[in-house]
Amino acid sequence: MAPNAIDQTRRMLSLVTYLRDRPGARIDDVARAFGITADELISDLDVLPMCGTSFRGGDLLEIDTDGERIWWRNADALGSDTAQPLRLASDEATALLVAARAVATLPGLRESDRDALRRATAKLEEAAGENAGASSRLSVTFESEGGVFADVDRAIAERRRLWLRYYSPARDELTEREVDPIRLFAVGHTYLEAWCRLSEARRTFRLDRVAEIRLLDEPADPPPVELRDLSEGLVQPSAEDPEVVVEVGPGGRWVAEYYPYDSAEELPDGGLRVTLRTPDPASLKRLALRLGRDGRIVAPRELADSAREAARTALAAYGE
Repeated sequence: MAPNAIDQTRRMLSLVTYLRDRPGARIDDVARAFGITADELISDLDVLPMCGTSFRGGDLLEIDTDGERIWWRNADALGSDTAQPLRLASDEATALLVAARAVATLPGLRESDRDALRRATAKLEEAAGENAGASSRLSVTFESEGGVFADVDRAIAERRRLWLRYYSPARDELTEREVDPIRLFAVGHTYLEAWCRLSEARRTFRLDRVAEIRLLDEPADPPPVELRDLSEGLVQPSAEDPEVVVEVGPGGRWVAEYYPYDSAEELPDGGLRVTLRTPDPASLKRLALRLGRDGRIVAPRELADSAREAARTALAAYGE
């Protein structure tokens, strides 16, 4: 079973404390104590030197190994008893202040949160002193997704229903629907998971595809649903999903890197024959258009025909 990122993070945090108290610890002993292999431990040790209180010289963990033992060279400097008080550098203070002021202007932000953010910003300005000056000359303007995020966040906090005008790329159309929000999450993009009253099913909406949003007075009342584990990504095909076969040339081999697949067979021309599963085969028409001459859908036949027709329509529109 592949290691869970959260479990690995917890292990590495524990590893820091463990190594601080055991200078020169043997690799085999440490690996045995954490229930992992020596290779897994070495992999963790390769990451730890990139961690610290900041990315400035002397603030990162100086952990190395001679292949048998592990040494933490600056444990005292970063220890809780002797470490210097953390201070913000000029660029760090500027980044925090600009971000805080920008977030405070988001539409839909709860007033209590806005007030708390303003108070925190004032304290940060006082602590930053002269370093706060540069931030006053910078500003950030959020695009529409920022406002959508704020409205969704407010709807979740207040348990209110939402009305959306949403663009569906699979059908290339805008639809209007009412949804009961469940949660916000980010996997590459930011998404809203909600119970859709139009389809009477759980649906996922990408925030940058929300054309218009409005909070409703009706209380949100989604049915009890089990939250999906998204640690393996947003798209997690199941064995019951329809099978699709795509053949790509050398220029389309990236498909095997971006799409979960069942098998990938090498072709004589340097391409691949990729077999994958998806709950919505029609969504792969966009993949076929993106591939162009670098690939084609082989099966199912209906999807292949539909993709060719979509390509002809696109070419005709381009000619016009």
